[in-house]
Amino acid sequence: MPDPVDPRRPQLRAVYVISVAAELAGVHPQTLRIYERKGLLEPARTQGGSRRYSDADIHHLRRIQSLTEEGLNLAGVKRVLELEARVAQLEADLGQARVEASDAVAATHRSYRRDLVPVRQALTRYDDAATVLRRLADQ
Repeated sequence: MPDPVDPRRPQLRAVYVISVAAELAGVHPQTLRIYERKGLLEPARTQGGSRRYSDADIHHLRRIQSLTEEGLNLAGVKRVLELEARVAQLEADLGQARVEASDAVAATHRSYRRDLVPVRQALTRYDDAATVLRRLADQ
């Protein structure tokens, strides 16, 4: 359960009572209770047990409203929200994997640079093609 007064994450600070949250989301307070009962929403609670809603909860409520207006029932809304959360988690994991892969490639490239030999040291110069051909023929 989120901390109702987490100053480190203002969007998660649960400050709205149920009537204010309902008004901000454009729904009846009873609707919020139904959403909570159906597992669509989990507001923070005070020590006395009162519900407190954060800005993130209000955004979540608006998303629920949007989905229900499109014709989804609450079970469908719950599934869509679960899938959206899963997609967000997978995208975060993928972003982290890309960073780690990029770091590994960069580390590998740095190790290659230590092994490089300047071109002038690595090549034997031949003055002309005829000399090269004679040397190959003599072998």
